[in-house]
Amino acid sequence: MESEDDARGGGIRRSRCCRELELREFPDKYEIRSLDPDLPDRAFSVGRSDGEVQPQFGDPNSESPIRVSKIYGVAGIMRLLTGIYVLVITSRKEAGSYLRFPIYCVTSMKFLSCNEASRHRTSQEKRDEEYFMSLLRIIESTPGLYYSYELDLTLNLQRAYKLDEGRLLKPLWKQADPRFVWNRNLLEDLIECKLDAFIIPFIQGNILAICFTIKDSLAKVTLISRRCNRRLGTRMWRRGANLEGDAANFIETEQLLEFQGFRASFLQVRGSVPLLWEQIVDLSYKPRLKIINLEEAAKVVERHFNDLTQRYGHIVVLDLTDKRYVSFDFHHHCSTGNFDNLQILYNQITEDVQKQGYFLIKDGAIMLEQGGVVRANCIDCLDRTNVTQSYLAGKSLDSQLQQSGLFSSSECISLYGDVNEMFKILWAEHGDEISLQYTGTHALKGDLIRYGKQTVVGLIKDGITALSRYFLNNFQDGQRQDALDLISGRYDVNRSIPPFQIKDSSSYIPVASALIIGGLTVTSFSLNQAGRHPQNLISSVLWAGLTAGMMAAVKANGRQFCSRPRLCGLF
Repeated sequence: MESEDDARGGGIRRSRCCRELELREFPDKYEIRSLDPDLPDRAFSVGRSDGEVQPQFGDPNSESPIRVSKIYGVAGIMRLLTGIYVLVITSRKEAGSYLRFPIYCVTSMKFLSCNEASRHRTSQEKRDEEYFMSLLRIIESTPGLYYSYELDLTLNLQRAYKLDEGRLLKPLWKQADPRFVWNRNLLEDLIECKLDAFIIPFIQGNILAICFTIKDSLAKVTLISRRCNRRLGTRMWRRGANLEGDAANFIETEQLLEFQGFRASFLQVRGSVPLLWEQIVDLSYKPRLKIINLEEAAKVVERHFNDLTQRYGHIVVLDLTDKRYVSFDFHHHCSTGNFDNLQILYNQITEDVQKQGYFLIKDGAIMLEQGGVVRANCIDCLDRTNVTQSYLAGKSLDSQLQQSGLFSSSECISLYGDVNEMFKILWAEHGDEISLQYTGTHALKGDLIRYGKQTVVGLIKDGITALSRYFLNNFQDGQRQDALDLISGRYDVNRSIPPFQIKDSSSYIPVASALIIGGLTVTSFSLNQAGRHPQNLISSVLWAGLTAGMMAAVKANGRQFCSRPRLCGLF
């Protein structure tokens, strides 16, 4: 589907990373060696007592290892209180290909412990390390991690295609956009030891593709989403922006079309409203939203959009909540489940979107460049945002197929039922994956993308998903936020104050729950007895009052019963 010259123009580098590795475990060290025939004799070791990283040269150690296993990459090295931990890829699956090279999704990872010095730590340090170990287990199961041994996945096609020859010759990690390298904070030791063949930049996001035939012509559409690491976090603990203007849940999504020598790229971005605001969980279904530090608001917004303009050009901002920027009240226009009402929004921005255009190359030659992006947001930048982005992506795909000559000016993808169905499912699954990383659940309103309307089954699923989000937000996301602050480097164990200054009040939850459930049980039992023995009515009223009082006390102190981050503040 692409020529050699075209592939080179897409940012293909002439060197690459080791594809397969052998992990050799010795009593005093871990040794990681390349099994790649194109990159032989590449190896390094990590001391199990001191964590020292050493490049290895020559033949393998003649000593017999305790254990030998196959791994597929090294994600990096993390330093904690009692030593270092090496994160390795233990399994992967092929997620597709791009520019003829495979892209992989991480399916399992494991931390190798180099902490034999822990016996010299104090009891408090050991307790602290236990908590950090629980965070490492969360990191090991991080969803949506993708990588390639040959390609830099952090760069969109337009940026990658225009790289100069000198940068193409550099290692992958030197080509990468640091905003989208998920494991950037873990690579310092490998970089310092010049282990370029082992350094693989990961992106967190989503990569999905569909292949289809229209008018006897084969085409491929690929979605690549890249999550920014600057304000990494969970739904309720990372909202808005920080003082530098970095927005939470900021994601660059690229839709790529490959068709008969044509390659087109259409970029969109999403991100939280770039103000300083919070929405702290307190057991209520919708916690109160609070805008803070108003005197800094204008500067934060300015920094955010200056950065976007420098990177992408002209920006159109879609606000899917209230009357701000290009406002579109999604709930009002689409409350009946009518996906087609998004045409009302599109009519407002048609001229700007068409002016921004998309990136298009034909047989290696640039035909068009994208001069700007649409930035969409709602409260969470998930459900309504994904529906809207899928609609705009469909409009762009129509334009690209018309530009290539396959479609006439009056034709569109929706006229081809099977292809249109595949395209909708592609975007719906993409939305699920993005939502899973931010909230722990699949997206809401997936029916609007899949079927163009809300179904009864979809409403039931959305209800279950909403309840799951409520539970995770209130009772689990505090610890998950700590894991994200640790992996992103926002919290540094060796430079920060002792971590547990905030009491973990989530330990009160089992006691409060037991009291409330017990009170309800006793009240129900005594009411049942009161029907046969009226003298029990007074005790029923007393138990009911006690239970109601307990519930009111829990609700009034809701924040104290929720899972809260213990390592970093909100901003």
